[in-house]
Amino acid sequence: MKVGQLQDAPETTVATKEQTSAAVASVHPPEMRSGLRASSFKVALAFAAIYTIWGSTYYAIRVSIETIPPFVMASGRFVIAGVLLYALARWRGAEAPTWAQWRSALMVGSLMFLCGNGALTWAELHVPSGLAALLLSIIPLWMVLLHHLEMRRALGGQIILGLILGLAGIAVLVGPSQLLGGGQVVPAGAGLLVAGSICWAIGSLYSRHASMPKSALLAAAMEMLGGSAGLLVLALATGETRGLTLAAFSSRSLAAVAYLVIFGSLVGFTCYTWLLGVAG
Repeated sequence: MKVGQLQDAPETTVATKEQTSAAVASVHPPEMRSGLRASSFKVALAFAAIYTIWGSTYYAIRVSIETIPPFVMASGRFVIAGVLLYALARWRGAEAPTWAQWRSALMVGSLMFLCGNGALTWAELHVPSGLAALLLSIIPLWMVLLHHLEMRRALGGQIILGLILGLAGIAVLVGPSQLLGGGQVVPAGAGLLVAGSICWAIGSLYSRHASMPKSALLAAAMEMLGGSAGLLVLALATGETRGLTLAAFSSRSLAAVAYLVIFGSLVGFTCYTWLLGVAG
């Protein structure tokens, strides 16, 4: 999510207080604008949770879809996590969301979970989980480019260098043979992963400016519920639910789903949503 510290040099050397305030309001999320800055330790801990937990979820997804249809699995995973998080957030005193906030959550959930995670889950039927993880590590590139396109600012030298090093690292890890088509990778699956990564980046950036609850728990819950609804529609449209029985699911796949719900969604995505509100 984060490739270095995104700091842009000011385009002018003199600015009024009003111009400065407007610039800050357009770049930083509400939590930072209100002065609620998180400690460096908490930010680092949240990033560490994402890197370690989400790095393992690609394999868990692969195991879960061994016996569970991909869109059914993804929808079930997010509806369970969403309901649990929503109940927890409301129990902790979060205000009931407005219809405007539900609309925003549906938009974010559709981009991130229906398009982003849905593409990943389906693609893992055709792409090794390790390669899927590496292909999706390009998400920071899209976030940086889209952010600067939105702000109409040129990329700085340090950011360009960071992106080059990051892409070079991905190329080394994937391997020349995979990049040149020598591996057993279905092009449609790899292409869908790239498209899904763009949707995830767009949803992430949109969520920073959308009308969402102040509670990171409640916002995450609503986004997961919105995404799960879209995934369920997709599962019905593709016929995944036809003749589906719980007896067909292996204990191995169900255990993987439980891991995805608890660690991938409840812990990982909550950290991610919180970071979108407090980090660059």
